[in-house]
Amino acid sequence: MTSEAAVSTRPTMSSTPSKGDYHWVRSFVAGGVAGCCAKTTIAPLDRVKILLQAQNPHYKHLGVISTLRAVPKKEGILGLYKGNGAMMVRIFPYGAIQFMAFDKYKKLLSKQIGISGHIHRLMAGSMAGMTAVICTYPLDVIRARLAFQVKGDHRYTGIANAFHTIYLKEGGVLGFYRGLTPTLIGMAPYAGLSFFTFGTLKSLGLKHFPELLGRPSSDNPDVLILKTHVNLLCGGVAGAIAQTASYPLDVARRRMQLGAVLPDSEKCVSLIKTLKYVYNTFGVKKGLYRGLSLNYIRCVPSQAVAFTTYEFMKQVLHLN
Repeated sequence: MTSEAAVSTRPTMSSTPSKGDYHWVRSFVAGGVAGCCAKTTIAPLDRVKILLQAQNPHYKHLGVISTLRAVPKKEGILGLYKGNGAMMVRIFPYGAIQFMAFDKYKKLLSKQIGISGHIHRLMAGSMAGMTAVICTYPLDVIRARLAFQVKGDHRYTGIANAFHTIYLKEGGVLGFYRGLTPTLIGMAPYAGLSFFTFGTLKSLGLKHFPELLGRPSSDNPDVLILKTHVNLLCGGVAGAIAQTASYPLDVARRRMQLGAVLPDSEKCVSLIKTLKYVYNTFGVKKGLYRGLSLNYIRCVPSQAVAFTTYEFMKQVLHLN
């Protein structure tokens, strides 16, 4: 029985699609559906994370749980999903690009450069993550701007208006790439460690405990995949490690993305200046790592939904 463990650090599809069978379309749909389901599940937590990271004046005195309670009271239950529409638009192409880039980079590193083993998974994951970020970054900026708004204090009326306003008032196209540098720098360790950790745990589990941790894929009995609860555990560990390593850069990215929305935006014009400002003003716990506990809480449900949905879609679309 063939194991998927060595293929990718996320639930993956065949790395050798046959020509003419629209494999890339099916993989695009599978990754997009999984990503959208996962992101929608944790959208309230993502909204709170952005509000806390950027010290929103309406909620900066609150913690994670109290903010989750305060947002519905102030903005209604849909306030917890503000900015999620932009995220859905972004996550479909992001997931597809990341997977396809990972597969291509992995082949390039292995066959053309001669780098193999765990290191090529680490490098390919980092490169794929950065490629996906560059291609979809403007949508991430829009989503952050919309999520940061509070009812009664709106700067943008929707996705189209946000695009139009940023383009006119913040330097044209360059306005959509504020915070790209810390995002790319943060994505390298985040995506790399995620792919590396999950892939390593998956390969070791299927290699040493195939009967205990694995099961045959329903659409291809010759392919061994991890059981759902094991996928959850491996993904949670990978996400926690990756988030901890890259979180200060994520805080800097968010503050730079929000730009003119913040009253102290002039102090957050570069990665180094933003990190120094946040550290000197708020410290480590309340600044560089503010909201990190929320990321740990997000990790388990996010990975559970993403991996479970992806595995389901792979079997429905016969991608194993």
